Amino acid sequence: MRYRTLGRSGLRVGEIGVGCEGFLEKSPEQVREWLDVCEAAGASCLDLYTPNPEFRSHLGQALRGRREKFVLQAHLCTIWKDGQYKRTRDIAGVREGFEDQLRRLETDHVEIGMIHYVDSLPDWEAVKEGPVMAYAQERKAAGAIGCVGLSSHNPQVARAAVESGLIGVLMFSVNPCYDLQPAGEDVEELWAPKNYAAPLLNMDPERQALYEACQRLGVGITVMKAFGGGDLLSGSLSPAGKALTAFQCLQYALDRPGVGCVMSGARSLEELKQSLAFEEARPEERDYAAALAALPKISWKGHCMYCGHCAPCPKGIAVADVTKFLNLSLAQGGVPETVREHYAALPHGAGECVRCGACETRCPFAVPVMENMARAAVLFGR
Repeated sequence: MRYRTLGRSGLRVGEIGVGCEGFLEKSPEQVREWLDVCEAAGASCLDLYTPNPEFRSHLGQALRGRREKFVLQAHLCTIWKDGQYKRTRDIAGVREGFEDQLRRLETDHVEIGMIHYVDSLPDWEAVKEGPVMAYAQERKAAGAIGCVGLSSHNPQVARAAVESGLIGVLMFSVNPCYDLQPAGEDVEELWAPKNYAAPLLNMDPERQALYEACQRLGVGITVMKAFGGGDLLSGSLSPAGKALTAFQCLQYALDRPGVGCVMSGARSLEELKQSLAFEEARPEERDYAAALAALPKISWKGHCMYCGHCAPCPKGIAVADVTKFLNLSLAQGGVPETVREHYAALPHGAGECVRCGACETRCPFAVPVMENMARAAVLFGR
């Protein structure tokens, strides 16, 4: 397993994590088996959005003797009522739900306390200024929460939260179809067939700006919906008009700026093992560039996907990294100090580009690489 750091939180997590929907309705023995597979593969980050009390108790039992091997991303504002999941902002319910979660998980803390499902700006303002954020910060100060996070499908809301300085981790929906859709408060619109009826061109700029803001400000992203609920893996269901593989979806998400971990959804133990096999997959199995470039309803022409097809550069320039640092700076309107330091650490600067054009002939998305190198050389001074 390859490990990444979740932004300024300092948490080290396996790049493939696990959403625990598949753990539901399983016996204690089955939950332990799932966790054994996660531990053996190094899939250390677990997302626990579900408030199902039976699941939480079973997971707590399975964690005995190995709690320190896992990073728990637990959600505030999710409760179990009348036998089903509910989202709440009622602070009494939030408190009761979180404290019950700690008891059932048999732990006194979680590494990430995720404020659950904030998809509208009014809801974000109410969370930020009200008792929910105050409670999250209170539990952080007490050591029960290591890092406060927030989950959202709306890039406007997510960016507001990221730029507030109040959260250190963002859980966000990332896949090649969602990334083309504009911000909105209704998550169902991200998958509505009518929104894919006409050809779609390039990533929504608000989503790109969100990822770049996370990278710049040190807010680590844990990805949800990488497979679009499984639809992206089906040629008949994918709104892109063609199926992608699980490995391609995972690599796409991992290549977005700011991403630390993809929470792979799995409905069976076999599906979990298939996602974890990503770590041993050949580069050509993970490569999504050609597949995206060939999708019949979508085009990323001119947009750098950081896929690395531009390499190798005869002068050793890390073209994808230089482009990422360039885009981060352009989005900021200047060069952030962290970006300047990372660029300075590159062994070869964009100024060494000899304009041979080899990178552009290999780019599946017709990115003007030589132009980008010239701009980066001026901006960074080498």
